[in-house]
Amino acid sequence: MKKFIVAGATGLVGKNVLHQLAARGSMPIALARRQIEGLPANAELLEIDFKQFLIDGELPQCDHLYICLGTTIKKAGSRDAFRTVDFEYSLALAQKAKEAGATGVSLVSSVGADSNSNAFYLKTKGQLEEAIKTLGFSSVNIYRPGILRGDRPESRPLEAVGKIACRLIDPLLMGRLSQYRSIRADFLASTMIDNTDLEEGVNYFYFKNFNAK
Repeated sequence: MKKFIVAGATGLVGKNVLHQLAARGSMPIALARRQIEGLPANAELLEIDFKQFLIDGELPQCDHLYICLGTTIKKAGSRDAFRTVDFEYSLALAQKAKEAGATGVSLVSSVGADSNSNAFYLKTKGQLEEAIKTLGFSSVNIYRPGILRGDRPESRPLEAVGKIACRLIDPLLMGRLSQYRSIRADFLASTMIDNTDLEEGVNYFYFKNFNAK
């Protein structure tokens, strides 16, 4: 049986990935900074201190890593703190997973991610994508969703407003603009799992590729 690690297992997408993997009969390892309420019986919790992990952390043997870490600049407190979580922690986990034997990685990024973007958020996401592509994984699956829909444990007021707007705007986004449509987190999670054993190489996924029906 393949071994999967889910980073960001308490977040909106990560929680869905964790529970869906468990429901499919896998025994995923959930990486988190705290205990997880409702952890599936066939899932294992690995609590880590991310700051210390950057220094001397190791991951157990695994085949595939799902990176679902993410925060906001407001929640993190500053741009530097945001980059620490979204770039440094995520990249370190990818490096450690590669050292632990992982051949594949799935990354939740963002529509519009671009390492040359003038927008700090999108630039950081793009830089992470580029960095992970250099680590030597056989398969790199990069997901670029629009606004994520689902119940988060914490409140994100701007995102909540965005979700309401999406109900009106989504149907108008056709063709190339469809990549900006919002997506349910559980649909994104199921797509990520379905594509785990996709062909080798770097693969990008947008709204049209998601299990959105």
